[in-house]
Amino acid sequence: MSKPLTELTVVATERLTPSMVRLRFRADDLSAFAGSAHTDRYVKLVFGDPAELAAGGRPVMRTYTALEPDVEAGTLSIDFVVHGDEGVAGPWAAAAQPGDTITVRGPGGAYAPDPDADWHLLAGDEAALPAIRQALTALPAEAVGHVVIEVADADHEQPLHAPAGIGVTWLHRSAGGGRAALVDAVRSLEWLPGRVHAFVHGEAQAVMHGIRPYLLTERGVPRADASVSGYWRVGRTEESFRQWKADLAAAESANEPTDTSAEEASR
Repeated sequence: MSKPLTELTVVATERLTPSMVRLRFRADDLSAFAGSAHTDRYVKLVFGDPAELAAGGRPVMRTYTALEPDVEAGTLSIDFVVHGDEGVAGPWAAAAQPGDTITVRGPGGAYAPDPDADWHLLAGDEAALPAIRQALTALPAEAVGHVVIEVADADHEQPLHAPAGIGVTWLHRSAGGGRAALVDAVRSLEWLPGRVHAFVHGEAQAVMHGIRPYLLTERGVPRADASVSGYWRVGRTEESFRQWKADLAAAESANEPTDTSAEEASR
């Protein structure tokens, strides 16, 4: 069944860092979000005529985490990574003004931190930061674990409210190491005792080919306990990245059942 469409109206904008803009929206009807408890909750923003979807077409769409939807108040927020004029959604968000509207499809989602896990691992880059922030707010006060977030430099860090037992590490691309820095940082973390529940999302090469094998193969984390997904790929639009993910899943399924998460497949 196709996910519902909701029209959102911009009510406020906020520059969080040099490369991230938060838009606050209001809608007459947010009933599609009722009961949505996933902290990686996302929507697809429709840049084009939403009627194309009903007709079986596929207008340009971009996927973003939906933050703190309040069904009764009809409000939610979305954080956008902005790189100047690059891309579709980023420039739109940077120029957005109160009163602007956009239609979104969704929500989707597959992950929320398991309160019964012994510890938690959350890792990613700017694209994953909104979902990581949502997960941190959902953790119980006694939760323990690690958070690793890769950003451009110190100016791109953001305040995070994590339980006292959750250590937060910021990685700066300006310090060198490339995309492998996130992989190396995760591998170097102290592996805590007991059952881990992991959420690792971000640039696909680092996440899918670097961190995922470490968790699933080397550490033996059950697939049900690891939400691992590429949100984007260097040098690819969302359309070509979607094909890249499909090709990856097909190649893996030729050898063994894919460990692509439900969330990844739906994005």
